[in-house]
Amino acid sequence: MNSNKYHYILLLLTVVVFSSCRKDFSASVATTNLKFSADTIFLDTIFTNIGSSTRMLKVYNQEDEWVKIPEIKLGNGDNSYYRINVDGNTGNTQKDIEIAPKDSIFIFIETTIDFNNVSGNPLYVDSIIFETSTFKQDVKLVTLVEDAHFLYPPKGENVFLIGDDLWTNDKPYVIYGVAVIDSAKTLDIQAGARIHFHNNSSLIVYKDASLRVHGEFENEVIFEGDRLEPDYADIPGQWSSIWFYPTSKDNIIDYAIIKNGTVGIVVDTIGNSTNPTLTIRNTQILNHSSVGLMARGSYVEGENLVINNCGEVSLALQIGGKYNFKHSTFVNYWNNEPRQTPSVLVNNWYEAESGQIIARDLEEAFFGNCIIYGNNEDELVLSSNSGADFNYKFENNLIKYTNRKGELEYDIEDNPLFENTIINEEPLFWDEYNNDLRITSESPVVGKGAIDIANDVPNDVLGVSRTTSPDLGAYQNVDKPEEDK
Repeated sequence: MNSNKYHYILLLLTVVVFSSCRKDFSASVATTNLKFSADTIFLDTIFTNIGSSTRMLKVYNQEDEWVKIPEIKLGNGDNSYYRINVDGNTGNTQKDIEIAPKDSIFIFIETTIDFNNVSGNPLYVDSIIFETSTFKQDVKLVTLVEDAHFLYPPKGENVFLIGDDLWTNDKPYVIYGVAVIDSAKTLDIQAGARIHFHNNSSLIVYKDASLRVHGEFENEVIFEGDRLEPDYADIPGQWSSIWFYPTSKDNIIDYAIIKNGTVGIVVDTIGNSTNPTLTIRNTQILNHSSVGLMARGSYVEGENLVINNCGEVSLALQIGGKYNFKHSTFVNYWNNEPRQTPSVLVNNWYEAESGQIIARDLEEAFFGNCIIYGNNEDELVLSSNSGADFNYKFENNLIKYTNRKGELEYDIEDNPLFENTIINEEPLFWDEYNNDLRITSESPVVGKGAIDIANDVPNDVLGVSRTTSPDLGAYQNVDKPEEDK
């Protein structure tokens, strides 16, 4: 017999035998309580008219036989602001849902709510009801709805202009598209304001324009994405960047938290060489998928600046310029995927589209009482081109440097431009992988700061005095409470 025919007949017989042995079943209406993966589903905080992320509820049948749930519905029915999908079926009321023995079904929940419809009580609550002739169970649904100032471009466009303005802390600002501070205009942002960016959105400070962020200790200005759910709290790449356009001027950022973007800050070519393009103090730049702070041929001064967890470089000073950083912590503990780049990169050149290397003077790059560290072997790279000046000085810093591959063009240990440098000693941060870069009293940087530099920045980022025995970095040492160890 042909072997293919033999296999076909065997398969057919197997199907017939299986079919003749199978018992028909009918699901019984559930008579005992169902089990749920949660008794309350929190859809967390959302902005008005912005859809939530999807949450999941599992419903378990703990019996040894099929059960039927005659009705699963939302408490507010078709008037509910929630939407549910029950085991693949969409609709706020589902009937005769069956669950196999010792099995489960999935219910997916999401919502979109207009704040104006719930403003009397912005905590919106409903429930999923499971009802049979013998029992009634429910799972609560809870969402906090928040109002906001929504800023967006005209229909069909992606860019819109901002004039002279003051953004207050009365309610958050949500930016869609590219918001541009127009030429020669100034945007002031009040302490405690929250600025949220939709996917791929950004803020540009245009020619001769200025951005002034007036945060305060424990009342910082926060820049982040517009997804408020806890799952998005530390996810990089949710928005684009804050970009200081060439010739923007007199920009100031004080007490800000800038997180979860692609490039936190871009500072372009110098507009006024006598004053910094950007002065940034007491600020954290965290969780960016590419670069924390990128300056290109610009003039930046920073104090008590903290940058961590960036997919490429935490601080990139490129194409020359002028830079001065004191008591700052530049580290990179990115662990999403392997990182080949350092925490801090400094160069005085760029490659044009034609392939030509163009050099520009690095007038100054000063780092005093700083920490430069991370989870790579070498966390500082200096790359110079002889066609332009390359002036730098490192004074009283902790730096991670091995040069095991022999690729670095400088030697920290035998270089007068690296003064009082601590090399490769663990900083002993509280929790570097969760952006807590406070140091303990056992850290090798305790008391190792230059007093003249500390006098220029007399308090750390938390307001603690450092004028008598300055530590390196943005934080003075403090030990963890016992319960946090």
